[in-house]
Parts: sequence; C-alpha cells; structure tokens
Amino acid sequence: MSEKKPISRRTFLAYLGTGAAAIVAASSGLGAFQGKAFAADTLFSLQTNKITDAFQPIEPASSGELLLPKGFKAHVLAAYGDSINPKGDVFGYGSSFTRFFPIDGSNVKGLLWVNHASDHHGPHNGRRTDGQLSLAQIKATLANQGASIIEIYRDQDGDWKMDTESANARRITGYDPFELTGPARGSQSVHGAATVQGTVACGSGVQTLWSTVLCGEGRFGAIGRDTGLDQTHYGWIWEGHPGDRSFQLRKHTALGRFQHGGAAMTLSKDSRVVVYMGGSAAHECIYKFVSKGTYAASAGKANAELLTEGKLYAADLEKGQWIELTIEAVRRTLDDSDFRVPSPLNKRKETLTDLFREQADVLTHAHEAAVILGATPTDRPAGLALHPSDGSLYVSHTSHARHGNIHGYMNRVIEKNGDPGADSFDFDVASAGGSSSGYSCPESMSFDSNGNLWTASDMPADKLNQGTIAAFKNNGLYLLPASKKQGGSALQFASAPGSAHFAGQSFAPDERTLFLSVQQPEPGESAPSSGAWPNRPGDRVPLPAVVAISGFHA
Repeated sequence: MSEKKPISRRTFLAYLGTGAAAIVAASSGLGAFQGKAFAADTLFSLQTNKITDAFQPIEPASSGELLLPKGFKAHVLAAYGDSINPKGDVFGYGSSFTRFFPIDGSNVKGLLWVNHASDHHGPHNGRRTDGQLSLAQIKATLANQGASIIEIYRDQDGDWKMDTESANARRITGYDPFELTGPARGSQSVHGAATVQGTVACGSGVQTLWSTVLCGEGRFGAIGRDTGLDQTHYGWIWEGHPGDRSFQLRKHTALGRFQHGGAAMTLSKDSRVVVYMGGSAAHECIYKFVSKGTYAASAGKANAELLTEGKLYAADLEKGQWIELTIEAVRRTLDDSDFRVPSPLNKRKETLTDLFREQADVLTHAHEAAVILGATPTDRPAGLALHPSDGSLYVSHTSHARHGNIHGYMNRVIEKNGDPGADSFDFDVASAGGSSSGYSCPESMSFDSNGNLWTASDMPADKLNQGTIAAFKNNGLYLLPASKKQGGSALQFASAPGSAHFAGQSFAPDERTLFLSVQQPEPGESAPSSGAWPNRPGDRVPLPAVVAISGFHA
C-alpha cells in the first residue's frame, strides 16, 4: 500500500472533529456496500448544525417502561425473535453495539448493524438436562449469537420501522465460517486452525475507516463450555462488512485474544492504523494495536490487511508507558528468579512458563502476557471513545465492588505529542461516578459532534434500588455536557425499563435520530421485573431490543 497516498494526521483530525457520526456519513450510498472506497473529500461535507444536547433531563425512575424527555419518542425496530427478512432469519439475543449505514446518503433509510452480546444460552431455550444443553438448545444458542444487519426507514408519519422484506438484511451467527488472520493463524495456540466456526458474545464494536465493522468477542467462556467449542477460537476481534456479503468474515489475531470490551480506531501521525481496546472483565487492561503498514483511503476495504500485522501493547498506567507484548519479553520475565506471579492471574509460574512458547501464544493469551509484563489491571475497562476535538482516549471503568469501586469512573489517556502511535502517555481521571456527578457504573460511551459525552450505565440488575446505588433507581443513558456553563453533573436522557440496561448508543449522520440497544438481564440474575417490555401485542416476557429515538432537532 506504500504507493498509495496516505491520509494525513491533520486531515484525519479534521474529519474526526465533525463527530463520530461523520464516519457513517462517509459511507453514504450503496457504493460503500459494494466495497468501493469512499472519497476523502466526503469526510468534510456534512453541513448540519447539530444540537443533540437540547432536552429537558428526566429524573431517575423505577418504571417498567422506557422513559424519555418530553418531545422524544422511542420506536422499537426489532426485538429478540423478530423476523428480519423474507428468508426467515430472526433478530438475535442480547442487542448491543449499533451503527447506521445510510443508503444513497439518506438519514432516514439505511442498514443498521446490531451486535448480540449474550454470554448465556438464553432464557427461552429451555432448562438444562443434568446440567447439559441438548443439541437443539446448542443450535438455538449459537444461532442467536453474532450480529443482525437489518434495513430500517422512517415513514411519512415520522415513525422508524424495520423493512422485513429487505434483500439486504441478514444474520451473522455462531455457525458462519471465519478466517483467522495474523500470527496465530494455523499455530498450535489455536490447535492449528486457519478457519473457525462462528462468533459468540459480541458486545462491542467500532466502524473502521474503510466502512467495515470490527466486533469484540467478550465473555465467551460460558458459551464455549456449554456448546463444546474450542475456547481458543473465541475472544478475538473480528471484521465484517454491512452490505458486502462477499467480504470474508475474519478474526484478526494480531489484535489479541481476551474478553473484549469497547474499541476505538484512529491514525498515528505517520498514518498507521491504531486500534484501542478495553476489556469486559474485572482485572482487564487497556490495549493498543499499531499497524505496520499505513492507511490509504483510496485502498478501501483492502485496508483490512493492515490489521494482520503490527505491534500489540498494553498500558502501564502508573508509568504512563505502552508495553509491547512480545514472546521475548514474556520469556525473559518468567525466567527471572525474582518474578512473582501477579494475583489477578491465579496461575502457577510453571504453568505460565509452559503456556508461552512463541509469539502466537502471547496473542492467544494476551491478558496473561500483559499482566506478566507489568500492565495495569483495572476495574472492567468496558467502554472506549475518542474525543472529537483532540483525539484523546476516554475509558470507562464500570465498577468493581470488591475494590470499593461502587460507582465506576472514566479515565482519559493523552498520548505524548498527541500521537496515538507514541510509546508513552499522560493519564488522569476525567469523571467519577456517584451522587455528585449524577451517574453510576458507566459502560458504553460515545461523543456527539458537540463534544458531549453520552454514557449508558450498567448497574448490576440484582443490586438496583439498593444500597449506595439506590438513588439512581433504574439504569439510564446520560449526557455529560461539553460546556462548563451546563455544570459538571450528568443529564439523564433515558431510563431503562425495569432491570434492563442500555448499550450501543449511536446517531444517524444528521444526529436527529439516536439508535439504542436495550439489554435484559441474563437468566439466573435476581432482578426487578421488566414486565413484558417492549409491550407490543403478543409480548409476554421482557425482550432485548433495539430502538430508534426521534425528537432531536437541528
């Protein structure tokens, strides 16, 4: 790709400054779905005056309904089990990350990508027999994983709907074949596999610069055990294309295997692709992948090859250093007689020594390698977002009650010289949850074009309306205003129904519509009832769903 002209860092920051939604605008038109590279000029052509922070905040509530400020309306696009196309494919379980891809540049018609984050076999698949799932239950479990790509539109009455006759709508499930790319492909670490079966526990995602989607496999362990899948084939970042069925689904082993949380993509000053990653488990670290090659807008989706080779780092927050994860460094550390295994790993030194033989082992066991080398375990760094003005990285640490972190907090990573490719950074607390800030347990995060930070809370379902989080009542969606004139406290925009929580908030390009996933508690969690939300005719139990929220005005 060296012969192609790379996009400059300055140009990219100008593009980023138009807001995360501009990434979506760049993919306008079916040409993007057909795999054509978008022109760099379209990144700067969005001419709107967005005011997505114009609403009257609501108060915390304990309702079984989805509550919004006056003047806003939630349209249920799809819920678990809904048919999405003439083929009969159905919407999966545990909706999470969302991203809208316009058709022909429209703000009111497009494809909506929705991840499915369930880490359980599902409440509607029946009880286990002698602790085991039947073959039918395994089939249903895997069919509900992955992602749904649905076609949606806004009708003449202003209501958002799903087009169930769409030829573009499709599913990606736990049965689709995925190619492995990068150093771990075909290695002993993945038992020689070059192709693996399906994907599971897909909570997080990010749109790439070339209009594909990267999805992170999160808490995959339980599903892997329940279904008998090879655990080393899950826990990766995978890539798909919203409209191009011929694009080969692939898992990028160079980005590391762990319980993935949020992700964010940007460029270094020398135009290398940088992918920041967090984790969905306690004691996880913050990671960064830097590609070997450089990005060229004209290369289109061929830029996906950049994710097959590069360096993987983990953050030492105390020293402000990015630690490169290499087999040489891991072996050197394990061979040191003074080395003591850090408590988060809960493994013997001899076990770890046997585990790490080659670089593929480091990528397959990235969390263990990161902690061995001195990266900082944190309290579930589940949400990531890049600030639209300065490109600094915001990370939400949802909570860790045993550490006394009840309400969670947000950190900010500021790379040296403003270069995401740097090997050092500054690190500070951007906001701490609690009564003074007006939110608790932040998880998914996103910025709008005004620099306001939107975050969805993930207070434990079995702890709602109890103890020190009682004042927040149900989970919610909050806006942390960019302007100091609006004060430092979060403004609550939405209250989740019953024991549900929100995830995957994202805007249409004109920021007049917000897409939002509603997740229901996993089976077995003791939690207040969500009634039968979304309360459509025939709904008898609470269902995970995705909604379009209208009422924003430019």
